Amino acid sequence: MSNLELDAEALYRTLSGQVKAALAGVDRLALVGIYSGGAWLAERLAEELQIEGRLGFIDVSFYRDDYAEKGLPATVKPTQISFEVEGATILLVDDVLYTGRTTRAAINELFDYGRPARILLAALVDRGGRELPIAADFVAATVELEAGESLLLQRADEGSLTLSIQHA
Repeated sequence: MSNLELDAEALYRTLSGQVKAALAGVDRLALVGIYSGGAWLAERLAEELQIEGRLGFIDVSFYRDDYAEKGLPATVKPTQISFEVEGATILLVDDVLYTGRTTRAAINELFDYGRPARILLAALVDRGGRELPIAADFVAATVELEAGESLLLQRADEGSLTLSIQHA
């Protein structure tokens, strides 16, 4: 699969178009990005949707059901949700949807802040391999990777995104 070309900026434009068309005019819309790639995407989407004061970031490290096996990442970032979650429509944003465990952990953490009216999921890429019944409402691309491959979203200092395949 190493010859797969993934243009992160083109994928972002696709995702952004889907989100803007579907969520224009939604009352009490808030965005929550999952660190780190989802946070970068959520920041850009919030700017395009002109959402102020309703952007949050979430680190699911302590909410994952497998953190005892995987250990904690070197840098656990603080969750930042400064708006009222209760009754809001939350767009949860992640870069890559894979097993569904990160999404489940993020939803569990969101409920610690209140009960949203609705949670929608946006992912730049869906790579299949689901272990939980979770699906994205908005996704720019679906790809299949070989065993031992993963996707890595990176952001340059000026904000441009790149997506690459990593080999284990």
